[in-house]
Amino acid sequence: MEGIALIAGLGNPGKEYEGTRHNAGFMVVDLLLTMLPGTFEKHNGFSSLYWSGRFGGRNVYIQKPMTYMNLSGKAIKSLMDSKKISPQQIMLVYDDMDLPLGTIRMRKDGSSGGHNGIKSVMEETGASDFPRLRIGIGHGNIKEQRDHVLSGFHDEEKEIFSEVTKVSAEAIKLALCRGLDEAMNIYNRKGLVKKASEIKKENPIIK
Repeated sequence: MEGIALIAGLGNPGKEYEGTRHNAGFMVVDLLLTMLPGTFEKHNGFSSLYWSGRFGGRNVYIQKPMTYMNLSGKAIKSLMDSKKISPQQIMLVYDDMDLPLGTIRMRKDGSSGGHNGIKSVMEETGASDFPRLRIGIGHGNIKEQRDHVLSGFHDEEKEIFSEVTKVSAEAIKLALCRGLDEAMNIYNRKGLVKKASEIKKENPIIK
């Protein structure tokens, strides 16, 4: 598999969506940007905010589509075409109701799982074999799924999600440095994520 060149966090732009479950992807890439060494330059373009820099010896782009979730693929495909990035070189970061809060899963490919942002990317790229990091947000009342994904985290959930964002950003860093297989082996865990500091202690290869 080619090395990852583009990390795209999915979400909705605007103050009213800040901190909501559906914006988990945005929150993870925001944190990732503070954790990467060097300087990543911010740009407005391709219907998105995106950052360019170098990490792991190659050019890396980090993107937040500003198209709203169900058109995310248009922004991502535009940046991919401009920078000659293949679907196998992107990693999508997004919320997933099929995973409990406190869990993450990294995969090399898969279906949309009913997620409108992933559907859009699949439609625009014509591919499904792109890496993705799914961030569990749990199930709401089945009749109120839209209300659930657009809701904020309850007080007792905020500490859990704060740790999830840290672990997710660390997982992406490792995937960039050591490859997706290594990151999957370490970070794909059953049950709640361990603290990032505990994972590092168990795995000395993580810097």
